[in-house]
Amino acid sequence: MNPIDGLSVIVIARNEKRDLPGALASVKGLAAEIIVVDSGSTDGTPDIARAAGAKVIFKDWQGYGKQKQAALDAAAGPWVLNIDADERVTPALADDIRARLASAPTETGFQVPFHHFFLGRRLRFGRFSTETHLRLFRKAAARYGIAQIHEGIKVEGSIGRMSGVISHLSYHDIEEYLDKCNRYTSMIARARYDAGQRFHVWHHARLPFEFLVRYFFKLGFLDGGPGLTYALLSSYYVWLKFLKLRDCETAEKEATSR
Repeated sequence: MNPIDGLSVIVIARNEKRDLPGALASVKGLAAEIIVVDSGSTDGTPDIARAAGAKVIFKDWQGYGKQKQAALDAAAGPWVLNIDADERVTPALADDIRARLASAPTETGFQVPFHHFFLGRRLRFGRFSTETHLRLFRKAAARYGIAQIHEGIKVEGSIGRMSGVISHLSYHDIEEYLDKCNRYTSMIARARYDAGQRFHVWHHARLPFEFLVRYFFKLGFLDGGPGLTYALLSSYYVWLKFLKLRDCETAEKEATSR
């Protein structure tokens, strides 16, 4: 099939040698252009992107919001599909996108269902059964925020929903999860602290509460071993975001006392 005129795919990347080839292969022949915004890769990521036919733009890291906005600004098409390096556009979604855009839709954006994979297994429960993200939108109606993490996107107008899905192949192993967990929770805690949020002792209750919700109330136990592991790790993740507020407060006190 011919690429869709007027559709751009955008990806932000840094040292994504392992995951980027699969992401780009999943959109091959779908869009008129692919934009990869690289923030200083040292593993050959830009060369991989170019070999797949993508246009590479270099931009120093300024947070997820600004990186994705740079990618959006660089897109030439009136429609934009945003994916991450560890995501794959399924053939069903590609067909759905072709059909929707060919019909001159009145919507300005579309929520896309996600299938989340962890430790080699798709997680169907524990808060994943209804996961969707706004990933296809009209460029003129969309804008990313400036947040360091969990940047979100604001799209003016009516929002529809796709039937095809994106496969999210997150965290190849526990080491990768813990590495990202440490970095992400630090960024989230700093953002929350700057917004006025503070740590309180009752935040310790978030760990057992999250586990009960994810593993029992949301039926995470039906996902077997990976479901148990993910429920435990994600509960720890939530608790750590709050716990690190205390580190922010300590650092601020030390800085003001000098």
